[in-house]
Amino acid sequence: MQEYLKEKSAVMDCKAIVNKIIHFSNVDGPGNRFAVFFQGCNARCIYCHNPETIGYCMDCLECLEVCPQNALSCVNGKVKYNEQLCISCDACIHKCPYHASPRTKIMTVNELYDQIQSYKPFIRGITVSGGEPFLNHNFVIKLFKKVKKESNLSCFVDTNGFFDKDEMLELIDITDQFMLDIKSIHKVQELCGVENSHPIENLEYLLKKSKVYEVRTVIIEGMDAEETVATVSSMLKDYPDVNYKLIKVHTTGMSGSRKEMIKNKIPDNIKMDQMRALALKKGVHKVECIL
Repeated sequence: MQEYLKEKSAVMDCKAIVNKIIHFSNVDGPGNRFAVFFQGCNARCIYCHNPETIGYCMDCLECLEVCPQNALSCVNGKVKYNEQLCISCDACIHKCPYHASPRTKIMTVNELYDQIQSYKPFIRGITVSGGEPFLNHNFVIKLFKKVKKESNLSCFVDTNGFFDKDEMLELIDITDQFMLDIKSIHKVQELCGVENSHPIENLEYLLKKSKVYEVRTVIIEGMDAEETVATVSSMLKDYPDVNYKLIKVHTTGMSGSRKEMIKNKIPDNIKMDQMRALALKKGVHKVECIL
């Protein structure tokens, strides 16, 4: 599998695997935004509501047998997707054993920019998300350079925070603002299946560069929510324009083992009020609770 993933990622400098595009999004930064969701993530969060963006299609062909519209077929051992036949029932992504989707598209910077250009009069900017957009950092740099050269649109990155900033300085420099998850202080491995690789340090660095639009923490019982909220809030007290979003974990749309892991860890609204009060006490200026 590792060799297969290397082959998949080899095209990332000039092309990217796009899971989906939302042409008008009002939740991915300020105003109407053109939101691009890349395929591939370096985390495996137990509460992920877009698990189909985590992995890459391995052409195992298991999705073909569950598609009710025959929108998927096999051509030379590869899955081929017919968008015209698809009814977006999601049977294929629920079947996939690799947390992937057969409905992705491989796009060049120019192909993606052409779409952005057609919506330019109606949007304030673009936001790249995922998955994890830092996995496609060279592609994103080229895209942002083109957008900034040929338009006045703002460029945002929505990230899980798991990146080495010293390897991403060019992307950080060209990005206008970041939307950053801080998932936990001490429970990252348990929550996300990865080591705690620099999110707090990255947040501190981006704050000092005035590059943070929003920070988010998903509140889960038993996962050091209090310490996480207290730590992040203390960092945000000197940055009154940064919004801190506290999100109550939920199981809507989940199934299987993910739902089982989460169903007994959902905080009540009293706990969410307590988390908001803690954030305000620590000095955050803008706190939003998503119940």
